Amino acid sequence: MQQKRNWGILLGAAFLMATSAVGPGFLTQTTVFTQQLGASFGFVILVSIILDIGVQLNVWQVIAVAQKRAQDIANHLLPGLGVLISLLILLGGLAFNIGNIGGTGLGLQVLLGISPETGALLAAAIAIGLFLVKEAGKIMDRFAQGLGLLLILLIVYVAFSSAPPLAEAAIKTFVPETIDFVAIITLVGGTVGGYITFAGGHRLLDAGITGEAALPQIKTSALAGIVVASVIRVFLFLAALGIVARGILLDPNNPPASVFRLAAGNLGYKLFGVVMFAAAITSVVGAAYTSVSFIKSWHPIIQKNENWVIILFISVSTFIFVTIGQPVRLLLLAGALNGLILPVTLATILVAAHQKKIIGTYQHPRWLTIFGILVVLLMTWMGGYTLITQMEKLF
Repeated sequence: MQQKRNWGILLGAAFLMATSAVGPGFLTQTTVFTQQLGASFGFVILVSIILDIGVQLNVWQVIAVAQKRAQDIANHLLPGLGVLISLLILLGGLAFNIGNIGGTGLGLQVLLGISPETGALLAAAIAIGLFLVKEAGKIMDRFAQGLGLLLILLIVYVAFSSAPPLAEAAIKTFVPETIDFVAIITLVGGTVGGYITFAGGHRLLDAGITGEAALPQIKTSALAGIVVASVIRVFLFLAALGIVARGILLDPNNPPASVFRLAAGNLGYKLFGVVMFAAAITSVVGAAYTSVSFIKSWHPIIQKNENWVIILFISVSTFIFVTIGQPVRLLLLAGALNGLILPVTLATILVAAHQKKIIGTYQHPRWLTIFGILVVLLMTWMGGYTLITQMEKLF
């Protein structure tokens, strides 16, 4: 019975990470990059998946062995570092959550014909409802799993409807015509950047699945999360490629909706509404839960009233969207900062992985350390480049 319960939590953590990554930005990024790069975008996806695996295996294992949240590990290494990381992730999570709330509104607008603001309020009420129940963690796990499976099924259907050139996609995934490093950094930042890196690891920690004995299960959960996010991205790429390969231009105002409509007509457009809503509301839940997990250790009152703080986080995100709208500058800067948060947090985890005062007698795999260092160097370089580019565009 305990083993069955653990698998439910492990799958929940995997889907929480995956669905946190699959938000409105995820849908847009994938379709836009497919239009720009064509079948060669498959190579970008392949590289990003490999980098994602390196990040998640490092982070989840060290958190589990240390039995501490990422910010507490950071504070143990250098007093104040955890507070800085917490602030960056909290602000970034809030900025992205405004976009996620907006995504729920757009999805319900397509489905129900209501305004995005009304849709956002309705979606926020649903998300808040999850954290009002007694067993919020268990309900959150089931919610992420159910909507995650729905996302996969709908996107697979649209991918087959668009009839993509599979042979060309397979060849150019390994032998691309062009390599776009900005696309790679955007995808990695979007799937394991900011709060997303720690969504699953912190969920397992809260559920008590920790220690060296649990590492095989934790590795499986981390890889499952990467697989879920990657399957959705691959089939969304194929759906978009099927349209782009015919020479049809996507609507620049809403590229993913354009793919769904062109692939499957009006039914496809309605399916887009379901996909957008499901992707956005699971990201709302994941962003709120994980962002608040970074400030739980600040004060016992936050720890004791965690669900109410999460509800406040969702409420503030919704209020800003409904009253002000999407703060484009904030979202762009948050996206650029996401690329810088990952190397800082991953570097911290890698140093901690070799500190006996944190991990005891545990021996972190050397290959994972080397892999992690390479990811840190690449993300630092590309994250800095992206931030400078975004700042130049804005100012």
